[in-house]
Amino acid sequence: MRLRHNHLICAVSLALLATLSLAGQKKMTNSRVWSGVIINTSCTVDEAFAEAAKCTENLPGTKLALYDDTTREIFELEPQDKAAGHLGDSVTVRGDLEGKTIRVSSLELLTAIGLPVGKQAPEFSLRDQFGQTQNLETLKGSHGTIVLFFRSADW
Repeated sequence: MRLRHNHLICAVSLALLATLSLAGQKKMTNSRVWSGVIINTSCTVDEAFAEAAKCTENLPGTKLALYDDTTREIFELEPQDKAAGHLGDSVTVRGDLEGKTIRVSSLELLTAIGLPVGKQAPEFSLRDQFGQTQNLETLKGSHGTIVLFFRSADW
């Protein structure tokens, strides 16, 4: 009888741990990092893409949002006070995505793009414009590797 009671306690404990673990994993999957420009919510994606002046005006009744020009999406930011004073600034936002709202855990000004001179690039694997997979090893030349990623906003 006591052995069955111990097995029941173990089974309940394992079920509880599995539930907590899955809940933690679900929360982690929404946690992300975005880079973009802080705009007001009166701005459309096309206006933000065209860098319309109205997007960075402090207009009454609007909220602050992040325009991600890589994905051409606009995300509302909560809480608003984390983005206050950054209208028009390029930033990096860390947080959890809930629908089209980022629950901001941190917001930092984007001060530099790319790696500092002399810093080794992390391992990566990406497809090039021809569909071929490239990584640091495939790009290595006789004098080292230089990688340039370029995206023009002028299509």
